[in-house]
Amino acid sequence: MQAVAFTLIPVVAVLIGSLFAVSRRPSDAFVSAMQHLAAGVVFAAAAAEILPQVMHEGSPIATFTGGALGILVMLSLKALEGRASGPIAMLGAVAVDILIDGLVLGLAFVAGGKAGVLLTIALTLEVLFLGLTVTTELGETIKSKARIIAITMGIALLLPIGAAIATPVATFPPVVIAGFLSFGLMALLYLVTEELLVEAHEKPDTPLISAMFFIGFLGLLLIEEFWADRSTWNVLDQ
Repeated sequence: MQAVAFTLIPVVAVLIGSLFAVSRRPSDAFVSAMQHLAAGVVFAAAAAEILPQVMHEGSPIATFTGGALGILVMLSLKALEGRASGPIAMLGAVAVDILIDGLVLGLAFVAGGKAGVLLTIALTLEVLFLGLTVTTELGETIKSKARIIAITMGIALLLPIGAAIATPVATFPPVVIAGFLSFGLMALLYLVTEELLVEAHEKPDTPLISAMFFIGFLGLLLIEEFWADRSTWNVLDQ
């Protein structure tokens, strides 16, 4: 249940993004900067926490099975998004993304508490952007601000549902857990390369905006380093 509790943090981020968007439309430069920052943080979380857990198990079959399934699911989602149109289709695509984000976050907590917390930070930035985007898109067809926020928050609640679905994975054998983590790794890489960065580059770009990706990446690495140092000192003090 720890993963479900931590999903409340990104849910609140969605609410903040939604409230901000209904009161003031964010500029393209701000949205692009946020997308680059979120992409860097998510990529760092995947590389520093999820990937080592998959490699540690050393099971090529589990890695291939989970990874291939992750690629298949995410590319199928991309194909469905390409065929869909209109606000309902957009909401459906975002809802699936949010559900998978919750699932991946739950899998991260299966890998370990630190992995879960770091990925919570990463996904909080990502869904903050989603809150901005969904609210802005709904504002073009829905005039009621309260209704827009309610719809956006309804989608955000899929995060804890996804995390709850992943919770039982912790009871599986380690090799099976590695397969699930490989699935989550592919989902995170898809999020970075095919969603956040692709959408960010559709807007005007500057060197400073591009630098936000590396700031996010380095920022999460530094948080992990400080975390590791704290853990080391705690062991020495015992």
